[in-house]
Amino acid sequence: MDAQQRKYVSVRPDLPGPRTEQLLKRRVEYVSRGAGNNHPLFVDSAEGALIVDVDGNTYLDFAGAIGTLNAGHRPPEVVRAIKEQLDRYIHPCFHVGMYEPYVALAQKLTEITPGDYAKKALLLSSGAEAVENAVKLARKYTNRPGIVSFTRGFHGRTLLGMSLTSKVKPYKFRMGPYAPATYKAPYPYPLHRPAPMTEEEYALYCVSQFEAFLLTEAAPEELAAVIMEPVQGEGGFIVPPASFVRGVYDICRRHGILFIADEIQTGFGRTGHMFASTHFGIEPDLITLSKSIAAGLPLSAVVGRADVMDAADPGEVGGTYGGSPLGCVAALAVIEQMEREDLPGRAASMGETLRRYFAELAARHPVIAEVRGLGAMCAIELAHPADGSPAPDLAARLIRRCFEKGVVLLGAGIYGNVIRFLPPLVMTDEQLLEGLDIMKEALEEL
Repeated sequence: MDAQQRKYVSVRPDLPGPRTEQLLKRRVEYVSRGAGNNHPLFVDSAEGALIVDVDGNTYLDFAGAIGTLNAGHRPPEVVRAIKEQLDRYIHPCFHVGMYEPYVALAQKLTEITPGDYAKKALLLSSGAEAVENAVKLARKYTNRPGIVSFTRGFHGRTLLGMSLTSKVKPYKFRMGPYAPATYKAPYPYPLHRPAPMTEEEYALYCVSQFEAFLLTEAAPEELAAVIMEPVQGEGGFIVPPASFVRGVYDICRRHGILFIADEIQTGFGRTGHMFASTHFGIEPDLITLSKSIAAGLPLSAVVGRADVMDAADPGEVGGTYGGSPLGCVAALAVIEQMEREDLPGRAASMGETLRRYFAELAARHPVIAEVRGLGAMCAIELAHPADGSPAPDLAARLIRRCFEKGVVLLGAGIYGNVIRFLPPLVMTDEQLLEGLDIMKEALEEL
């Protein structure tokens, strides 16, 4: 059967192909069922915003490895830096034999993250590990046990990460008990605010809910930190009112509670600034980073106030693979690329295109209940027009149909009715519009 051929996308209609079918059988036989897969896709090569599978099909990538590839697949400067590092050493372990790339990246992160104060950094391997260590540092510094996260928040799959995460299925179901002294406060959902309220009234109401939470659920004197995604990721790309974020931030300041910004998905240019905290005018005490920090290499970081970062004694934080030299040189190359090419600015213009395009579609297709986002961290929420109830089945069908047409997408939201867009920021305007036209076709077919 002939492939569906466009300028960038080229997929055969009989997906999955024969080589993919063979690999799927081996995957079922040898890989844990719990390691989920969004698509029947085995990658053979990738570059920029394009993926080629093992059967020769070419896809436009609007998933970006769940926000890991803001700088694109295989950025040339990153590939070159990794190859040069491989010729020197791979991993002496920073705790055994220190190396300059770790120190250089730590310095750079303290320079580019929000906060006009002395900062230090700790390098690790994964986002969940960054969250765990940020909590350890906060507890050590404050000598308080309590940690507050928010409804619909996502902070990882480790024990503490699950405890701070709000969505039960698939992340927590029958995996408890969870870590003690963790609490969840209400987080705004502007689409579902009570009808009489203006956006600003709703924001003030949500701040008052947080103040009430400190009276009914957790005493401020026992709280070490609040951890918040400036824009919720897995929760549905929900952008909170700026006055809510600043209100919670100010309450933390009054009570000596540290504010941890989880920028693992929002960081490194995705929202139109290098870090989303800048949009809200806050200077977090600690910031957790990962995903797009190193163009796909496993690396994460905690960056924050020097006095908080120094609360731990030697050996109390860290890890064998923390701050991999390959990851460090990749991250330095990523940051240099983002600054040179102004990828945060690119994210802002890309986001405008995405929101404008889907706003026009929403005017014709009321099943699109909302188009939202910050920079190129955009999403559409699907709901049944008759009663406003979530439409997860349609979202799943749309994601599947887009894949069949050559566009890789991901879902989100606690109801599974949100489709999120995380294209590499190096995606060209031509590629972006081709992908959007394919999504439009798929939506109208369904």
